[in-house]
Amino acid sequence: MFRYSKELAQMALGNQKAPLVLKNANLVQVFTNEIIQADIAIADGYIVGVGTYHGEQEVDLSGRYVCPGFIDAHLHLESTLVNPAELIETASLRGTTTFIVDPHEAANVSGTEGIDYILNETEESQANVYVMMPSCVPAGPFEDNGCTLTAEDMKSYVGNPRILGLGEVMDCGGVLNGDSALLDKLTLFRDKSIDGHAGYLNEEATNAYSLAGIGSDHECCTFEAALREMRAGFQILVREGSAAKNLDPIIRGVVANRLPYHQLAFCTDDKHIADIRIDGHINYNVRRAIALGVPPIEAIKIGSLYPAKHYGLRHLGAIAPGFQADILVLSDLEQVTVERVYHKGVPVVEYLERHRPVPENLLNTVHIKLDGIEALRLPMCHSKARVIELIPGEILTKECMADVKVEEGFFQSDATYQKIVVLERHRATGKIGIGIVKGFSIQGGAIASTVGHDSHNLIAVGDEDEEIYRAIRALEACGGGYTVVVKGQEPVVIPLEIMGLMSNECDEVVQPKLSEMIEIARSLGVPEGIAPFINLSFLSLPVIPEVRITPRGLYHVTEGCFKPVNEKG
Repeated sequence: MFRYSKELAQMALGNQKAPLVLKNANLVQVFTNEIIQADIAIADGYIVGVGTYHGEQEVDLSGRYVCPGFIDAHLHLESTLVNPAELIETASLRGTTTFIVDPHEAANVSGTEGIDYILNETEESQANVYVMMPSCVPAGPFEDNGCTLTAEDMKSYVGNPRILGLGEVMDCGGVLNGDSALLDKLTLFRDKSIDGHAGYLNEEATNAYSLAGIGSDHECCTFEAALREMRAGFQILVREGSAAKNLDPIIRGVVANRLPYHQLAFCTDDKHIADIRIDGHINYNVRRAIALGVPPIEAIKIGSLYPAKHYGLRHLGAIAPGFQADILVLSDLEQVTVERVYHKGVPVVEYLERHRPVPENLLNTVHIKLDGIEALRLPMCHSKARVIELIPGEILTKECMADVKVEEGFFQSDATYQKIVVLERHRATGKIGIGIVKGFSIQGGAIASTVGHDSHNLIAVGDEDEEIYRAIRALEACGGGYTVVVKGQEPVVIPLEIMGLMSNECDEVVQPKLSEMIEIARSLGVPEGIAPFINLSFLSLPVIPEVRITPRGLYHVTEGCFKPVNEKG
């Protein structure tokens, strides 16, 4: 924490050398939308002056641009598949110095112990890692997850300086209907930030949702949804991740309609380390926004100042006296080419400790009950069926009614329609939901995962019951993970032994195996535009339109009810 002192005042006045001065920088001045040449004096992790300074150590930045470190306004570290600190390292080297994390994946499996794991594993990162307290554990009243998180459970976290507020409120129905348990959580965090999850609500419902104190949303997939929420006062967290890519339509609309930019922030939500290494992190979002017509300084502010202001991080988001010295050195402004990163005035370097002890209670979390392969059959009265249809490049789905193949009273997969199965995996209740999906195009195999947002039950898709069954048993045996099964071959598996969500191996071990498995999935027919394991993981999340599959059956999100796959004729 910054503490003003006589010594710092003398440095700011130029009467005493600062420990570090970045000289001759082309500074992106986010308060006045200027680029000015200036020296930046740094002491005790903070900026003490901008102007003309001399330091005990001086770094000449002639010809380079300097801007504030970027902020990822919403992400789930569990989606990296590896230790949370590894994503922080990878992204911070590319210019993201602040991460606002929602650990609801871990919480849905292991409750507060999962949240504590995320806090502890990121405490010593070379970045600012804040946490939003998961609001919907479970995501809905009918979900079969591992733990329940009440307002009472959250009280001890409210005073933690790393807890910024309440995470994405996915239970829109609970908000609109005044669910008492949810209102207790909203009341507990009424003086802090509260994130939303409601890009599909109409105008009246958006008004009521905003009235509850919810101030942001990362689930706007279209400009129209973003505009509706901006008019209600929301901060739009423009998402660009590995599966959900919403930046282009929203930014194009904002630019075309000449709207102000201060209600925007960038986030990734879920972005794999391999994609970060190839494309970048928030620096990619900033670069893409500039390419779509956002002025460079405004694009940088969307990635820094605006989210800092929204989340009350008064010490972040700018290069000015009293701000933390989270600074990016850019060799190219419009390409946002990050040459060097400073966190608290110290250069960010690769540092990760590769293997860490894992609490025993976060291991061995997969407990299923499956009474033989016959339990995977899907009875059909006739061929007309309700199908989950994937939308390439999105995590949204749509409902379609289709004629599917039926043999001897049971559904049979073909090249277009495959079987999708979700098993409750926390308490071995034996609950199993079976549906039909269009978009994976799998032939001769199956894929499966214990990463199944947000309850993280075991989810599988394939064209034959035998391969689906083998995939399920493979994940049961390894304590959770990803698997792909080719007919006649042994399952290929990535064990995710930590809560069934993460591996304790480093990304250099996990990523080559994941790439291999994705290629196998492609050979089975999964098309480009569908991320095999990421898209699969979202098909069990009953808070994103339009239709999903849970251990209790097929759920229609926008209508708020379960529906049969096969209507009785």
